[in-house]
Amino acid sequence: MMGATSVSAFKTTYTEKHTFYAAENRALKQFAFISTYIVRSRVVCGRDCSMDERCKSFNFNDCSKMCELNLATRREHPEDFNATQGSVYFDTDENTPLYSLTDSSLSRYRSCKMLLDAGYCSSGIYTIYPEGFGNGGLRVYCDMATDGGGWIVFQRRQDGSVDFYRNWTEYQSGFGDLSGEFWLGNDNLVTLTSDDSRGTWELRVDLEDWENNTACAKYPDFQISPGEYNLNIGQYDASSTAGDSLALEHHTFSYWDHRGSPFTTRDRDNDLADEDTPLYSLTDSSMNRYNSCKMLFDAGYRSSGIYTIYPEGFGNGGLRVYLV
Repeated sequence: MMGATSVSAFKTTYTEKHTFYAAENRALKQFAFISTYIVRSRVVCGRDCSMDERCKSFNFNDCSKMCELNLATRREHPEDFNATQGSVYFDTDENTPLYSLTDSSLSRYRSCKMLLDAGYCSSGIYTIYPEGFGNGGLRVYCDMATDGGGWIVFQRRQDGSVDFYRNWTEYQSGFGDLSGEFWLGNDNLVTLTSDDSRGTWELRVDLEDWENNTACAKYPDFQISPGEYNLNIGQYDASSTAGDSLALEHHTFSYWDHRGSPFTTRDRDNDLADEDTPLYSLTDSSMNRYNSCKMLFDAGYRSSGIYTIYPEGFGNGGLRVYLV
């Protein structure tokens, strides 16, 4: 980003006023005189520099909020003045902004994690360029805050504004609005998860009720197969809090392990259960103990509204959800 960026002008106990100028996507390396530390903003980092007579410049990362005070300047050591995505270098030289670097490679990041690592720490809509999507890339919503950030969100349901009772073709291509409720599309998931060049994929499911109680479930080795869009996941992550509703040994009411199961829509029933066999065996005492919206739906609850489900980890109080 070209142009002068002034942190601020402020008084200190050691000097009169300082005005710091910024070079975007730059950092001076090898000259920090104290360990890197976290501060609230670049202004605080600049204040700390101005109050220490040893400090001639500083580096600040807008994403990690890491502050680094330097004993030298870029002019004194140009060989150590490096291009560093997400970092901003500051000193009192008004020509410093001329050394800012634009991020011409933004349009070529292959995942939300790569964007995060490059310094883009705000959750929102981005275009990424994974293998298989060509020059047009794929528009996705990146969650940069949850569990370390860098997550590609492929489904969000939050207020019932979008109808998810859809047919095979609609789930195949995706629907909804990335800024609200949406499904990213099964074909997109197949293409995304088939690219393992940077390691395997991880699935994370986050749940929240109307009282702001939250829980999550994580699975490694996530992949969607082409054809019937079979679900492939590893073992349930023990650090999760929502309970395992996808594996036979943990799923109280299901007759099968959902790992490897094909995708099902209202017009294309690929469920593995025989049509004449009830999906869930319920006693009178368990009638109010459905542990997922899928179970409610299969049990005949087809009206939109608020229900209580009982996933593992929520105790006797259960979780209040909205069934669309």
